Amino acid sequence: MAHRHTFIKFCKGNLIQPILRMEHQPLLKGSRSPCKLPSWMLLLAVCAVGIGGTFQYGYNVSIINAPTQHIHKFLNETWSSRYHKELNPDLLTFLWSVIASIFSLGGLCGALTGGSMAIRLGRKGALLMNNVIAILASILMGISFPTGLFELLIAGRFLIGINSGIGLCVQPLYIGEFAPKHLRGGLAMGTSIFLTGGILTGQVIGLRELLGGEKHWPLLLSSSCIPALAQLLFLPWFPESPRYLLIDRGDELRCAKALKRFHGSSEYQREMEDIQRECFALDGEKPKKPWQLFTDPGVRWQLITVIVMTMGQQLSGINAGLLIDSVGRRSLIIGGYLLMTLWCTVLTFSLTYQELYSWVPYLSMMCVFGFILSFGLGPGGITNIMTAELFVQSSRPAAYMIAGTVSWISFFTVGMLFPFIVTGLKQYCFVVFLLESFFVAAFIFLVIPETKNKSFLEIKKEFHKLNFGRNARKKETELYERRQLQDEFLKISA
Repeated sequence: MAHRHTFIKFCKGNLIQPILRMEHQPLLKGSRSPCKLPSWMLLLAVCAVGIGGTFQYGYNVSIINAPTQHIHKFLNETWSSRYHKELNPDLLTFLWSVIASIFSLGGLCGALTGGSMAIRLGRKGALLMNNVIAILASILMGISFPTGLFELLIAGRFLIGINSGIGLCVQPLYIGEFAPKHLRGGLAMGTSIFLTGGILTGQVIGLRELLGGEKHWPLLLSSSCIPALAQLLFLPWFPESPRYLLIDRGDELRCAKALKRFHGSSEYQREMEDIQRECFALDGEKPKKPWQLFTDPGVRWQLITVIVMTMGQQLSGINAGLLIDSVGRRSLIIGGYLLMTLWCTVLTFSLTYQELYSWVPYLSMMCVFGFILSFGLGPGGITNIMTAELFVQSSRPAAYMIAGTVSWISFFTVGMLFPFIVTGLKQYCFVVFLLESFFVAAFIFLVIPETKNKSFLEIKKEFHKLNFGRNARKKETELYERRQLQDEFLKISA
């Protein structure tokens, strides 16, 4: 009913005119937004979101490496004190593997729940509640050493994994919804920036001279509460996602206030009209569950695209900056994968003939750096952005849940299989990644349209051609939409 009342208010306030104009104008020719730099409000919002999202994930991936020997000693001492016998080396390896890998299992659980939290609590609300999980995880990991309970360390790593899974799901969802379409790519690159920053910070804090020593390693693991507290302090100053407020909650007033905060009182109207168009097109459609997307023909190719891109995303790259909003998503991601294919090819040859010349090992090193840089210029920063852009409001949270699940499973699978790939293929192990990069690039070239400077509805129209055919189905759908519009006007008039 809230959506119905919102629709009627739009009509009474003469806000239906942009929708009528849209029907008589080709969507793909949408008005081009002026190329403007983001306001301070948008940049600060990205920082407030990123500190408790991908920064937290990168930080917790990084800090577990420094205290490895100290945790081994803690496990041995705890086991000896509890059972009065030494810990078997195989069991020690198993316990350490559980501590290290339980983070991925928690991430998978977080990815499966992040979308539901974003629907029930809102994007901002889900992020704030997620910090409670991080603080609880920090407490458990911090008290594991003084209490002599390594089980608390395992539980804490599992909870911080849940926190990371939720953050990786909700952060790009929130940023993608409050960012203007002409800056959506550049702002969403904050995901990669904070991820890299989290990894670097974790490595620095984990130095032996700081918190990586034998006495302070419990403080190192519990320091993940600091990003959580920072987000709890700063994020409440920013509004909820405007799209969530209007489309999911039917709150036009709060949506307008949020847009004014994010975009300024002189620029918010354009974004308001875009959200109204999407709200009108959805016509009160409720948020979908992940399994519903697999049976929805209207998002068939979007879903396949997200799964392919997420499975192809195996590393974390370097920031591509505002290049993404000038060159375009499609060109960068295809170019990134093709460059990765090139570097894998050169690396394979250099590893094969590295004993022939003294300079060949340096070429191998250059190929590794080139591979990582190429990943950062394309797949590393664009995959999460395109997940937000390929779906409308009702499908977007479920899409992030599916993407997150695929991402965590792929991450775990590669980690398990890569040692066997190296053992079996030796210097030809990178042929696997060479083929993967090439086929993902080919898929994107053949399937994915450019999404730069397009609204979510315009992108949906592009994929509509793939999902339902280019001619007959398109005409049928346009006729159906016109009839729906006429029916709504008749009901309101009556």
